[in-house]
Amino acid sequence: MIHSVKARLWLTGIALGVLPSQTQAQEAYPSRRINVIVAAGAGGFADGVARIVGDRLQASLGQSVIVENRAGAGGNIGARAVAKAAPDGYTILVSTTSMAINETLYENMGYATSEIVPVAIAGSSPEVIAVHPSHPAKTLAEFLRPADGLPVQYGTAGNGTGSHIAAEYLFRVIAKAPAQHVPFAGGAPAIANVLANQLNAVVATMPALTEHIEAGKLRGIGVASAKRAKAIPGVPTLGEAGFPDYYAASWVGFFVPSATPAAITARLNGSINDALRIPDVQARMEKIGLEITINDLPATAKYFQNEIAFWSTRVTAIGIKVK
Repeated sequence: MIHSVKARLWLTGIALGVLPSQTQAQEAYPSRRINVIVAAGAGGFADGVARIVGDRLQASLGQSVIVENRAGAGGNIGARAVAKAAPDGYTILVSTTSMAINETLYENMGYATSEIVPVAIAGSSPEVIAVHPSHPAKTLAEFLRPADGLPVQYGTAGNGTGSHIAAEYLFRVIAKAPAQHVPFAGGAPAIANVLANQLNAVVATMPALTEHIEAGKLRGIGVASAKRAKAIPGVPTLGEAGFPDYYAASWVGFFVPSATPAAITARLNGSINDALRIPDVQARMEKIGLEITINDLPATAKYFQNEIAFWSTRVTAIGIKVK
């Protein structure tokens, strides 16, 4: 009788296409390669964080971690790919503040924010305003009120980026200055134009500008943080420059499809946080100007929702929309 019951269970497993050993294999996570899709180009700070943390995840999870860059559409191309991926923990998105901005900026992102859940926000960095050393403005006030009365031009990594939205809100809404945005296909070409003294200024995250400011190739005139940044202590905060309580930072986060099992998201959250506690990882992150963030899943979810609200206010005030 016992043998007949076992036989029926075995046959049932065959009929369903799931045998006990297969079920156990499915429950063991991870059991194969993990793909990390970075919704930004290679060499940027999102790509850097993905690779720094990915190296440690590979060691702690015991599986290879492959990083792939899928830039475009303000990060929507990479995000869309992950939103539509199998919710099994083997496809992870690394993206930036654009994830929160795009919720209001885009009429159609190609996916819904509800299809993706944040696993960890690894770190953030304040926005910085910098000019060429030969620029006559020594302060932000002088930059916003040029002697010739012409509109000041500034470059960013592109329309709809955190740098763009933060700068437009500061320049046009708060300061009511005649500023003109010049978008580029990435932060590197925007910075290159200011280094060549072809453009008035650049607004970018601190990791992209720290080296140039330290070398004297650019002059920082404002950092959008509550206190001066350790990486560029000579650059005044926007509060010191006459705009108190104005902060803006870009962050790097890890996301998975929202239907991913809770046990897997918890495992990933714990593993990423463990990686961020390693001194070598902290040193590498801080070297590029990132302030590390370590939160559990509920706090991470709250952080992301707060960011959506924060940037929605600014996008709406500026009055821009992407169809």
